[in-house]
Amino acid sequence: MKKVIIVGASSGIGRELAILYAKKKCIVGVTGRRRELLNELKDQYPEHIIPSSFDNTKDDVEYHLQQLIAKLGGLDLLILSSGKGELNAPLEWHVEQETIELNVMAWTQLADFTFNYFKGQKHGHFAAITSIASIRGEGRAPAYNASKSFQTNYLEGLRKMAVFLKLKITVTDIQPGFVKTEMAKGKGRFWEAPAVKAARQIFYAIERKKNKVYVTKRWWMVALILKMMPGWIYNRI
Repeated sequence: MKKVIIVGASSGIGRELAILYAKKKCIVGVTGRRRELLNELKDQYPEHIIPSSFDNTKDDVEYHLQQLIAKLGGLDLLILSSGKGELNAPLEWHVEQETIELNVMAWTQLADFTFNYFKGQKHGHFAAITSIASIRGEGRAPAYNASKSFQTNYLEGLRKMAVFLKLKITVTDIQPGFVKTEMAKGKGRFWEAPAVKAARQIFYAIERKKNKVYVTKRWWMVALILKMMPGWIYNRI
């Protein structure tokens, strides 16, 4: 039976992924700060969901993950779905700091723990939800886009490390566009997908062991345009 941990499963994409894996009869460890929401998942799928409530930026993350892995009886796949982003045109430092602490510092600790665990057992699958925002900088949310760029580059580095070490470790970079979740900011978002639809596409991409996937699928066109767009045009959008 496949053993999965989803970090950031109390709401949004992470929660929908937990449901999908539970329905596939996997043993799923779910983490998040809001214990009551994790317990709701446990109540829905008592034989397949194991909750563990902790804060990625304040608690001993490695201890909690080790305990959760022990309860699962091992680990085959870890999906890192936690993160935050705020519009911050005034560049208020506390806003940028909170984003950096969660999306860079805590995220890297989780990524390294996961990779080293899989390195020890010589196989595994690490998938992380980054963002289409990783492609270019954004004046309304500088720290968010920069942190996502850090994440996608870090994932590529881990993937290259796995190849160099000849390990059967898959690293999947999941780059969503607009998804209707609690974290979504702003109005008039085009091509905004329901969390259920996004999670379904992510699930199939992970199961196919993709290196990178855009969600929903048509966002690959936006990614291509963003990569090719000259700076003098992009700066005026």
